Parts: sequence; structure tokens; C-alpha cells
Amino acid sequence: MSLTGLQTPHSGYHWSHPGTGTGSRFFEGWYLRLTLPELGESFAFMYSIEDPQGGTPYSGGTAQILGPRHEYLCRTFPDVRLFWGDRHTLALCHSRRPLNPLNKGSSDVFPFTQSSISDYSLKQSSDRSALGSHQRSRASLSNDPGQFVYEGYQLTATHHQGILSEPGRHSARWCYSIQPVYGWGNCDRPQQSTAGWLSQFQIFEPGWQILMAHGLATGWVEWNGTRYCFSQAPAYAEKNWGGAFPQQWFWIQCNAFDGEADLALTAGGGRRRVLGWMESVGMVGIHHRGRFYEFVPWNGTVRWRVQPWGYWQMQAENAGHMVELLGTCDRPPTPIRVPTAQGMVFACQDTTQGKLTVKLWEKQGDRPTLLLQAQSHLAGLETGGDFSATDTRGYSNFWYF
Repeated sequence: MSLTGLQTPHSGYHWSHPGTGTGSRFFEGWYLRLTLPELGESFAFMYSIEDPQGGTPYSGGTAQILGPRHEYLCRTFPDVRLFWGDRHTLALCHSRRPLNPLNKGSSDVFPFTQSSISDYSLKQSSDRSALGSHQRSRASLSNDPGQFVYEGYQLTATHHQGILSEPGRHSARWCYSIQPVYGWGNCDRPQQSTAGWLSQFQIFEPGWQILMAHGLATGWVEWNGTRYCFSQAPAYAEKNWGGAFPQQWFWIQCNAFDGEADLALTAGGGRRRVLGWMESVGMVGIHHRGRFYEFVPWNGTVRWRVQPWGYWQMQAENAGHMVELLGTCDRPPTPIRVPTAQGMVFACQDTTQGKLTVKLWEKQGDRPTLLLQAQSHLAGLETGGDFSATDTRGYSNFWYF
């Protein structure tokens, strides 16, 4: 299927322009995951921009990476003028310094059209590097040799590259191409909003969209001087936007299952704000061998039991199918920063090496037929927000999500 056919709603950058909504907090964040099954490792890239109009205590950007062995890198981007995002498609970039020192202070630091950012130079040498031997510390952004990013990232639906260095700690460089396989929905139909059609009105706080449930990545990532080369490795992408993260949430993601190359799962739930009041919601989405199985409040019921850390259980049912998920993790989590009313703070805990079991049945009278049973030890598992010391249990079957 063409890339255009797999583009989901909400792929573009949501913030409009200076002068729009400057009285309210706003963030937009992107999460990209790259899994290396042969090594049992993952790279999770997390980008965010807060109060892009500037002039608030929280204005700025952040880039975080959860790398091998759960090592963690975080870098801030104080200047919101050096961020650029396309309003219509997945395309964004942020630099800690202007591309050209002569352009410092210019509002056109990233002079890209959509076509030029989609086609920016990713020329690879024999080692798949976009970094020339005489520019090992600078990543080329365009065909103009005078345009460089000294530290930052660039992302489109089909390319991802960047360079980050945390003084005295971790460093990372990466350059890889992406072949989307699944967006969010059946491949032969228009792609869907993860939160349903009402999400276009921005009544949910925050918004959430899976951009690519499954893709194949080819290229390299260099972490603390060690280069990881890969071909057709599982890739994933999603985003959030709004005023702040939910009051409480949990998340499950995996597209690297044992013996099931064509299987991708994303699930989550929690408490969020809708038109001024709080509600509990949950969902499960599965892409398997060309078919999309969706379990959401408007087509069925979703139940969950989640502990503050270590245990995630979900059961969901719609008119034709049933699903059960069980995720566990016996290692300590890695704290992650997320946007809040007080700015970026540690309010989330993650692993990319969780254990996950998925069972999917088709309803056939009184005896459901088991369609799928799969396991993985490379699941992304997360809890965040105000989790109590006891289990969190939930149920949702509202007509909207």
C-alpha cells in the first residue's frame, strides 16, 4: 500500500502559529521505537515541544532516548524557534543551534518545504552513514553543504536521523529509513483516529494517535560509540498533544513477537479529561496478517487490572472477537520525563523488555475459536501519573473513547 494510504489522521503538527492559544499550556510529543530482536534490545526515541509560542517558563523542547540495557539519555532544546513541524504530514525537526550561524534569530531557521524535508539528504556510504568522514560531528540536513545541524533530530514518515550528546554521560547518533507496514486500521480502508472521529474536535485531553503500528527500519544507531546496524527491524510510532498527560495511564506495545513477524499490538488506558470532567478509558488494537482487530468503548467492552509496576492484565470483547493480554516485568523500571502542568518531570516509568502474552479468539456460537496465541520478551510496558500503591482496575464501554 502507498505511504499516502497509510497516513493516519493527526499526522501533522497540531499547534497553529504564534498568537493562537497563547494563554493556555500546549505540548506535542512523539514516541518512536526501534526493536532489535536478535540482540534483545530496543531504542525508544521521545521528542516533545512545550509552549511553542515562547515566553513561558516551560517553553522549549526535549529529546529522550531509552537505549540498550535501559540506559537513558535526555537533552533539552531551549529555543522553540529552532523547532519546525509540518501541519499536514509527519515531518519535524529540532536543533540546539541554528543551522547556519548567520541565521541566528531568524524565524526561517529551517527553510524546508514538505517536499524538501521528505527528500533531505540521507546519502549513505558503505557503512550506511549519512555523516561524512570530515563531518563526523555534524549531520547533513539538506543538499546545501552549508546547512548543518550540530545537535538535534529530523523525522519524517520514512526517515529518521539525529545526533545527541549528554555531557559526561551518553551520546547517540542515528540514521535509518522506515518502510511503514501498518498505520492504524485495515490497510484497504482509510486509516483511523485512535480515539475515534470525535478526536477531531479536541475534546479529549490529551489527544493520542498511533501513527505507525508496524514498520520496517534499515540503517544504524550508534550508542556510546557502539554501532548497531540493522535491516528491516521492527519500528513503531505514536504521538500525544494537548495541555498535559493524563492523570493516570498505562500502556502496552509490541511488534516483535516470537515466531510472528506480522503481528503488532498497542493497548492502553487510564483517566483523562473530557470537557472538564474525568473518565476512565481503555483500548486494544491488533494488526495481524493484514487484518485489524479493534477493541474500544464504542464497539465493545474493555477491562483491565494494572499494578503500579510489574503487572498489566487486559480483557476486551467486541461483537466478533475476544482478546486477553498479560504483561509482566520483574526488573526495576526506568523513570521517563513527560509533559505536565509543571513542565517536563519524571512522572512515568518504562521498560522495553517486558514479557507479554496475547490471546485472540473469534466468537463462534458458544465455543470461541482461538485465532492467535503469541509471546514476546521485548514488550514496551509503561505506567504513569498518579498510580496508587494498590492495583488499578478499570472498565469502559462508553459510546465514545
